[in-house]
Amino acid sequence: MSEESITGTKKYYDYVSVGKRTEQTAYFVQQHDKNKMFEELLKTLENKQILVLVKSKKSADGLMEHLKSKEITSLAVHGNHRASQIEDAQTAFNSKETTILITTGKILETLTLSDLHVVVNYDLPFEASDYFKALLLVDEIGRSIALVDPEDEGILARIELMMKCEMLEMEIENFEHINRTSATPRDKTKKPRHKKVIQRAKRKAEIKSKWVPST
Repeated sequence: MSEESITGTKKYYDYVSVGKRTEQTAYFVQQHDKNKMFEELLKTLENKQILVLVKSKKSADGLMEHLKSKEITSLAVHGNHRASQIEDAQTAFNSKETTILITTGKILETLTLSDLHVVVNYDLPFEASDYFKALLLVDEIGRSIALVDPEDEGILARIELMMKCEMLEMEIENFEHINRTSATPRDKTKKPRHKKVIQRAKRKAEIKSKWVPST
């Protein structure tokens, strides 16, 4: 007899239910700082099986090479790989031979992953509904992390509207952002956030007003 039958409680898998059941955090970061931020996040995710979702093949390969330069082992699979290579990567992840699997949303649809602890949306997907396909993989049993760059704020707003709740916004203490043009560390006293904080706050208020009844 299933747990649902015993408890008499039905488990729902709509956007709102899954969103509220599963731990989600968002880190605001410029695109050129994502590699560095992800590297820092890995220090808090030891002994976890981590799925990393990117938008492109180039990003998948680039992140894997960056991690390799830091002596961090990972596997990247995407549309340029043969089916046998993708299957080998899936096997390596499920057997915990590797703890970090980097892929695209399209390839994710072909994978069957077990004992997954963390989904990292290195890039938010092009379509908000695709975010929930990955979120379901850690529904209630794991967590989802999103690295949100300025171009992703629109899709983030749509995701939050669909699940009628906000992702918890987090910062990495003392994270030092890099100026893209000069490669010189920015003033550490500046908060590691996007410049348009006021606009973000207004957008969040507008989104929330659509699901929170007026009093």
